[in-house]
Formats: sequence, C-alpha cells, structure tokens
Amino acid sequence: MENLNAIKKRIKSVTDISQMTNAMQLVSSAKMRRSLALHDSVHPFFLLCAESMQEIRNHAENIENPFFVLEQKKTGETWKIAYFVLSGDQGLAGAYNNNMVKITEEHVQNKILDNTRKGIQTDYKLFVFGKLAREKLIRNGYNVDRDFSFPISEPDFYQARNVASIIRQKFLMQEFDLVYLIYTKMKSATVMVPAVVRLAPVDMKSIASVLPDNMTDAGMAVSNGTELEYSPNPQEVFDFLIDTYLNAMVYGAMVDAYASEQTARLTAMDNATSNAEDMLKKLQLISNRARQAKITNELTEIINGAEQVDNL
Repeated sequence: MENLNAIKKRIKSVTDISQMTNAMQLVSSAKMRRSLALHDSVHPFFLLCAESMQEIRNHAENIENPFFVLEQKKTGETWKIAYFVLSGDQGLAGAYNNNMVKITEEHVQNKILDNTRKGIQTDYKLFVFGKLAREKLIRNGYNVDRDFSFPISEPDFYQARNVASIIRQKFLMQEFDLVYLIYTKMKSATVMVPAVVRLAPVDMKSIASVLPDNMTDAGMAVSNGTELEYSPNPQEVFDFLIDTYLNAMVYGAMVDAYASEQTARLTAMDNATSNAEDMLKKLQLISNRARQAKITNELTEIINGAEQVDNL
C-alpha cells in the first residue's frame, strides 16, 4: 500500500494542475469567442472582394495582371516557391502546432518530389508565423527565413497588410514564382481543417472555395440578371481588387489560424481538466484505502497489545 503522505502530495499536485488547466480553459474560451466574432466580421468583406474578382474575370475581356499569370517551367529550370505558414506562439494546444509542421513538411516534400520527376528543380523558403513551428522546422533542416517574425495572437488588419505588402513586392520582383498560404481553416465552431492555398498567382479555384455553395460561378450580381459597370474600367478595378484580395486573404488566414489555435487549446485544456478530475477520483479512492489500512493496522496493534497484557 502506498504511503499516505505521498498520496496526499500527489492529490495536491493534481488539484493544482486541474485549477491551472481550468483557468486556461476559461481564458481560451473567451479568446475563442472573440476570434470567432472577428472571423465572422471578416468573411463578408472577403466574399464581396472574391465575388467581384470572379465576376470581372468571367465577364470582362482582356483583363491582364501579373498575379494571374502562371508561368510554365521547362526541364532544367527552377520553381521558386514561398510558403507562409501560420502556426501558434504558445503550446498547450494539443497537436495543433505539430500538425502545422506536418502539413508544411508534406507539401514541401511532395512539391520537390513532383518537380524532380519532371526534371525541374525546386528552390523554396518558409516564412513562419509563430515561434513553435518555426523552431521545429529549423531543427528539422528546412529552409526557414529567420528574419521573418510576425505574432499570430490578436491579429489585426495592419499586420496582414504589412505581410501582404511583403508578398506583393517579392512576387513582382520575381523573387518567387509561387506563393502558398498554409493555415488551419475554421469551418465551424468545432470543425477545423488544414488549408493550403496558392496565393500568387491567384488560383480561381481557391477563390471559389471560399464562396458560399449556393453561389454560381458567375457571382450573385450577374446571376440575378444585373449588368455591372466598372469605373473607370474593369482593368483598373481589377488591379485595385488584387491588392484588396491579398490583404483580405492574409488577414482572413491569420484570423482563421488564431481562432483554430484557441479552439484547439480550449479542447486540450478541457481534456486535461477532465483527466485531472478522473485522476483525483482514483487518488482519493487510493487515499481512502490507505487510510483504512492504516487504521486497521493500528487497531490490530492495539488489540494485540491488549491481549499480551491480559496474558501476563
């Protein structure tokens, strides 16, 4: 039977852990509600931007923009690829950060393998939000930009605009041929799915994926029979929307990633608190048995001592 004092120390330790995880669960719950509200406020803005781009591409002629030009590489040439990976700054979020590392590694490896089969070389660089995934990817030997550092907590539009500006400049200067966003997308308050989106050149399939299922390819305005006029012309409106699209896409991904992290942490802390409560019940049972065994031993010693006195 375990020592009663040792069991009491374990009970106190588990109780302290339970109180800590419960407090963290409450904090994560509050942050998750704020992040989901932020997510819901961003979505209509992005939908309008994406829908407008889709309408112009489908119904205006001679639209040209470098962000819609996808080059074709020949044997011996090199794809220059940038990955912007959105992970968390803190742990205790279950497998959230490890999953982001895994998704990133798989996509990079698959892209290198696919290009190698075609006789094309791959030159990539990872730009990682959040220190945990950045440190692990560096340890695993991946090419990570060590100067790029943006927090993922409490995302705001100004941060997203700065990141989008970096992406825009590097792409226009032809430092990269492809730019991908890797993050976790919130499909509902409890469902999270990994997302790998080609940000540049713009992938119309990626735009369509964020539009509601009941929206046609033509867009809401056109499907309702309305003819749109763009001032001063569709090309200039489209060029403006590209910048807005990049800002909105990065901001939406940051908000999604932050909401996903808080949801993952809330779930992890809820599970940890439940496990601690189960462990406390088991320890309390062990403590009761140990206390009963101690009392029984003491009574046995008293009875034995009394019998010895009577035999004298």
